[in-house]
Amino acid sequence: MKALEKFKDDTDRKYLACKYKNEVKSLNFDVESLDDVTPIDITSRDGRRVYQRGILYIMAMAFNRVYPKALLTVNCQLSNSIYCDVENMKVTNEMISNIRNEMKEIVDSDLPIKKIEMTKEEAEKFYQKEKTLRGRLQLDNKYKEEVSLYFCEDYYNYFYGVMPISTGYIKLFDIIKYHDGFLLRYPDKKTPNKIDKYIETKKLLHTLEEYEDIHDVLGVNTIYKLNKKIEQGGEKELILLAEALHEKKISDIADKIVKRKGIKIILIAGPSSSGKTTFAQRLGIQLKLNGIKPLTISVDNYFVERKDTPRDENGNYDFERLEAIDLDLFNSHLTKLLNGEEVELPTFDFKTGTKKYNGEKMKMRNNEVLVIEGIHCLNDKLTEAIPKEQKYKIYISALTVLNIDYYNRISTTDTRLIRRLVRDYNFRGYEALHTLQNWDMVNRGEENYIFPFQEDADSMFNTSLIYEICVLKKYAMPLLKAIDNTHPEFSEAKSLYELLKYFHDIGDEYIPKNSLIREFIGGSIFDV
Repeated sequence: MKALEKFKDDTDRKYLACKYKNEVKSLNFDVESLDDVTPIDITSRDGRRVYQRGILYIMAMAFNRVYPKALLTVNCQLSNSIYCDVENMKVTNEMISNIRNEMKEIVDSDLPIKKIEMTKEEAEKFYQKEKTLRGRLQLDNKYKEEVSLYFCEDYYNYFYGVMPISTGYIKLFDIIKYHDGFLLRYPDKKTPNKIDKYIETKKLLHTLEEYEDIHDVLGVNTIYKLNKKIEQGGEKELILLAEALHEKKISDIADKIVKRKGIKIILIAGPSSSGKTTFAQRLGIQLKLNGIKPLTISVDNYFVERKDTPRDENGNYDFERLEAIDLDLFNSHLTKLLNGEEVELPTFDFKTGTKKYNGEKMKMRNNEVLVIEGIHCLNDKLTEAIPKEQKYKIYISALTVLNIDYYNRISTTDTRLIRRLVRDYNFRGYEALHTLQNWDMVNRGEENYIFPFQEDADSMFNTSLIYEICVLKKYAMPLLKAIDNTHPEFSEAKSLYELLKYFHDIGDEYIPKNSLIREFIGGSIFDV
């Protein structure tokens, strides 16, 4: 029987797919028992991915009908939107209006979307006949025995992951012209029944586009092209260019700090596994070259006493809230340091839940700046007592610009999760299952306390490296393979495992000792 049988009463088509034995499946999947089937809607991470694939598929199908020669590229995700462009045509309001109308017609027609699987031999003949690149990457994947495409009437395309079973499941969407391209808009998980107002993220978009332009010039904007580069022996050049780009950007940020007279505090924030520790070390080296000595203060040593720690809705201690920081003491110490006074720094004892003083003292000289890294560093309330003109805020994240192909982007969140899986195992003694079990909680903290303030940053730094998943692959795959379908996290583990299969391997031998990726795989020259 089909999994869809479980949801006969879902007349509103709220459920986009399902989980069967902890694996994401299409509603058309044949199941042995409906008891093992649970629904997936847009409020979950898996459901959002299915919805995004669906809206992208319908958009691409509409372009194929109206502008069949258009070369589409899916670029990045921005505020409940996917930013896309057309490489060989100018995007106009008329074009967008035509595509919007065609998309509505496709949705209203409720057309079936069917997954067709072929052997690689059958796929070779298919591609020779159709002369298309859609999904061709699968032929080069040595782990895959079959090639799959999604068909809707006479249109077909490849999408990585489960799709809605028909176009009618994509109830809410919009498409609007934006910069040189357009935005595909969809509901937020918190407001699934409407499309919220778009929140501009101009600095983030600029940072992403800057890196995309560079990687376009290098000719490695998709996995297919990256793998070809490796096959041709170009991995050493890729590594050197990626690392040189990082060094240049870090140097640029240091120059901006020096030029802005009066900066005494540098505040660094970014989501988990962005590489903040290595970035801070490398920025410190660039500052020293400019005659500025960085001093480091850890916000983690300024937690309030355990009895004063705020609690979450379940009654558990919430260490990520701003109120978990002793703001009065923190700001008092910062003010004294900036005034040339000496302070005794606390060390927080997490076992006893109290601050201790072990005689560690600090005093700032004229050529020194404080470098502070933490989840709240972009929020001015953390350093409320310090004038804005004395602060320089930096947002860093692994903003992935590499796509699987022109329609399938690699999630920035997935890249960070792969990094964290490897680091947690290598340096914290955690199995992959533990990391996946805590990932939602980590994401909630980022959504609440980092992302809302990212546009307030004075500089943004993209810590992604075009080659990094090729390196992380050999570390991450065995960890993910160890998670079986008895765990709810199996679907996430399998998705990441299957993604890693597409990448060719790169060894560690060419990676510099100061590389940010060393923070996760080991061998760093820095004490990270």
